[in-house]
Amino acid sequence: MLYFSPFQILASILVGLLILRLLRGFVLAHPLDCIPGPPSQSLLKDPFPKHMEELREPLVFSSGNKAVFGDGLLSTLGNQHRKQRKMLNPVFSPAHMRTMTSQFFGVTYKLRDVFLRKTSNGPQEVEAMTWLARTAFEIVAQSGFGTSFDPISEDYSEHRFVKSTKLLGPVIRGMILLRLYIVPKIYEYKLGTPRFWRTLVNILPWNRLHKLRDIVDTMYDTSFELFNEKKKALVNDEAAFKTNRKDLMSVLSSTFTFAAMDTTSSALCRIFWLLSTHQDVQDKLRSEIREVKQGCSSEEPDYDKLSSMPYLDAVCRETLRLYAPISLLAREARQDAVLPLSRPIETIDGRKIQEIHIPKNTKVFASLLGSNTTPELWGPDTYEWKPERWLAPLPEKLVDAHIPGIYSHLMTFIGGSRSCIGFKFSQMEMKAILYVLIDQFKFFPTKQEIFWNSIGISTPSVDRTQLRPEMPLLIARAD
Repeated sequence: MLYFSPFQILASILVGLLILRLLRGFVLAHPLDCIPGPPSQSLLKDPFPKHMEELREPLVFSSGNKAVFGDGLLSTLGNQHRKQRKMLNPVFSPAHMRTMTSQFFGVTYKLRDVFLRKTSNGPQEVEAMTWLARTAFEIVAQSGFGTSFDPISEDYSEHRFVKSTKLLGPVIRGMILLRLYIVPKIYEYKLGTPRFWRTLVNILPWNRLHKLRDIVDTMYDTSFELFNEKKKALVNDEAAFKTNRKDLMSVLSSTFTFAAMDTTSSALCRIFWLLSTHQDVQDKLRSEIREVKQGCSSEEPDYDKLSSMPYLDAVCRETLRLYAPISLLAREARQDAVLPLSRPIETIDGRKIQEIHIPKNTKVFASLLGSNTTPELWGPDTYEWKPERWLAPLPEKLVDAHIPGIYSHLMTFIGGSRSCIGFKFSQMEMKAILYVLIDQFKFFPTKQEIFWNSIGISTPSVDRTQLRPEMPLLIARAD
């Protein structure tokens, strides 16, 4: 039997540790470990997925969303938020998304029929924002809630939920002081009861506040109606609900309906506006759609075919890169942290720093648009709307940067546990609408200038001072 002295054992351990250190330093090293600055446990690697306890939505954000939407995905934190996401995740699985495709197309065909009637005597100016919002809402209603609210016809006015959500952003923009200083304090210190604040809202002679009250009431009433209809159907054991189809009604909230409708309709408006001002891109997209249509045995492609159309996908990706519906994200440090920089920056006094100390309670604003358009990563043409960039290999610097977004090196849908849970739903919705409408129609800009309001969710309008979003386009039948 061999015996080793304590000195030999200690020497062996030290040699082993030295070899391990060399391996970690030269063989197993991660490229991010070589960047000067604090240790890798800091926020450098990913400030969104891995440091949600250090950087959370500020109280201004969560309290405002709670006042409007209740305890939904946009206003909850920690375990409550994770439980809600866990319940919703199966709804957005690829298997379930495949069952939704036919509903997406079914609703879009109704919009196509409306545009066909409008253009029966030639090109017609149409307020596209309204129709796209109605279509997006009806797709969510049918595929998510198993019901229908809007037949998508000219003799039927907008559903009250659609009207309310379109006005929500513009109304809130004029209530900065209330959002920043009053509502957060109410929730932080638990001041008053809901009945007290409701009475106060009714008494105050503030027209904009009363509009917000009516919008919130409409969204809540609509969600409650949906819930009651579903509950009644389940109690009656109707055949329509005997399937194993997963449904959103188990966690029904106006949060999902608002987010799915408002952000998607914003992105769709931007795409149609860009296509109207880039006729060459529109023609190329139409050619791809018709080529795919000729190879399909049915009128509409299935989920996999729709997902694999390269130019359609490139148009959607490039629009979401350069014109994200939400371009700015706010976070608040819940504890002291250090943010290393990918490259040194020079301060106003001439010093170069490689990290930034973030004290507790500091608000941090992350530019999603900045990440999506950094010239060092995307190239000198980063500010050009150029769908072709997605048809070629992306720059190596961009791939090596490991952007923490969940979608195609972009931060449009954020990343980590606070990422957009319905980004695949949104993608398929946009592609289905483009597939049908671009094949049948040509879109042109009108003489009216379009302004894009980028506070909150980006929305188009023809007047900087008006509340109501709108986007008129000239529509003609395609040859």
